[in-house]
Amino acid sequence: MRGMVMRRFLVTLLAFAATSLAACSSDEGGAEGSSLPDAAGLLEDAAKSTADIRSAHFTLTVNGKVPGLDVQSAEGDLTREGGDAGAAQGTVKMTLFGTLFEGDFVIVDDKAYIKGPTGDYQVLPASLIANLYDPAAILDPSRGVANVLSNVQDPNTEAEEDVNGEATYRVRGKASKDVVAHLVPGVDSDVDITFWLKKDAGHQPVKASVAVPVDGSPTVDVSLSDVDKPVEITAPQ
Repeated sequence: MRGMVMRRFLVTLLAFAATSLAACSSDEGGAEGSSLPDAAGLLEDAAKSTADIRSAHFTLTVNGKVPGLDVQSAEGDLTREGGDAGAAQGTVKMTLFGTLFEGDFVIVDDKAYIKGPTGDYQVLPASLIANLYDPAAILDPSRGVANVLSNVQDPNTEAEEDVNGEATYRVRGKASKDVVAHLVPGVDSDVDITFWLKKDAGHQPVKASVAVPVDGSPTVDVSLSDVDKPVEITAPQ
């Protein structure tokens, strides 16, 4: 079940992270008539750089109700170290056992721990881990964000924007349900995806937004920061 966890978290976390190196030769101006970097080139480079990410801080916000996704919001750190599926820690607001849960989570060495406002950490049964969080789903080059970036359809570089103090290019496109399903369970049709990619620093991803085509037009927004800064995650004592 642990594999489905991160597919729900990052759903975003996955939707997220798009960047590129190859569009450095284009004009930097955002005024009408100026040229913007080619979207396909940006996404190609973004996929390559994202596949090399070993750790990151993330925030995830679900705006509306996404079928099959129990998480409403989450924030924390991810790393590809700490077990076959990597490790993660942070805070989460989600539906658990039919009840709204808000608290801390730690996933490391193939075990999941959760703690509410009171009490100690509780270890979740292995059968439930996948429904909570799967770090591998976001950072795994073959299943996660890097794979989504490699398979965006009809991409277009729309504008230059500042996001969280970072100068970025906004790139919009579509992703098939088969590609997104690894990160967003329950999606049964193609989705619109928007990425905000840094202009420099290898065009690392700053933010991503996935528009899910269901009633209410919900979106899943993910932001990444502190990419590849040292992250050490250990099991709670």
